[in-house]
Amino acid sequence: MASKIADPVLGERDQRLIAALQCDGRLTAERAGEVLGLSARTVHRGWQALMADGVCRVITLPERSDAIGALLLRIRVLGGKLDALTAALAARPDIPFIDVSTSGDEILAVSWTRPGTRDQLVFRELPATRAVTSFTADTILHVFAEATDWRHAVLTDGERAALTPVRSPEHKESDDADRAIIAALQDDARIAAATVAARTGYPESTVRRRIALLADTGRLLTHVVVDPKRLGLAIDANVMVRVAPGRLDAVGTALAGHPAVHGLFATTGANNLHIAVWVRDLAHLYRFLTQDLGGLGVQGAETVIIGHAVKRPGRPAEPRLASPSAPA
Repeated sequence: MASKIADPVLGERDQRLIAALQCDGRLTAERAGEVLGLSARTVHRGWQALMADGVCRVITLPERSDAIGALLLRIRVLGGKLDALTAALAARPDIPFIDVSTSGDEILAVSWTRPGTRDQLVFRELPATRAVTSFTADTILHVFAEATDWRHAVLTDGERAALTPVRSPEHKESDDADRAIIAALQDDARIAAATVAARTGYPESTVRRRIALLADTGRLLTHVVVDPKRLGLAIDANVMVRVAPGRLDAVGTALAGHPAVHGLFATTGANNLHIAVWVRDLAHLYRFLTQDLGGLGVQGAETVIIGHAVKRPGRPAEPRLASPSAPA
């Protein structure tokens, strides 16, 4: 099978329209146009074209229980066995992220688990898989930033602030109605309240009120699904860093707002800080490692460049494309 020809990088206006949706997944065209200096019609047509072409989608992520934790898996695989193992992992609902390194012999994945329990995948299934030559499973101790927090750096600070709703600090527990509404919005966070009402059986007035309250209290967690390469970010990399324990929180907090960072976790293991980055090219990755990380005084770093993102929230698992010289 031939390699897929890369899709072109989007123009500045389209990138700004996508960045606006990252601030508020249910943003109106009128408000976006007011802040971005565009007509509401231009914004609406731009979003409509981007979504119709499959360039981006806005989804709603389900609420996650505090009782659920996560493991970062690094799995070394025998040659020729990679595709079968990634397909098996991708079929599991408890594994939302799967990446394959450019070297083609390592899988990096996230697995949901219950902290303090003997995880069956780690203790039984992976050790019994003959295709696996070695693996590590590090527990995520603290989340500094994740994919829903990432913002493409094409808006000004003022524009981003104007487009980002102010959340209420009030904590509310979700009930069955809230969960049904969130589920109805899962595949398309921008559908009309009338459509949600038809899907859930709740009155439209109730749905409108509940959506507003869910958004206001931060329980309606929207996420823009877009290939970072379409945004000009060609390099996807994971950087595993060793930080002195007394510096871990300060370093994590400092990096959480970095425009390249779309995932940042304190973990167990020899490398206690895991950083996922999107950058324009290898020169920008080098600058991130030597200047941004170097300036924070980290003790060491290991970098893995991702060759293929197999599975991520909102994107169906994709088979790895063979190189032109490889058999179909």
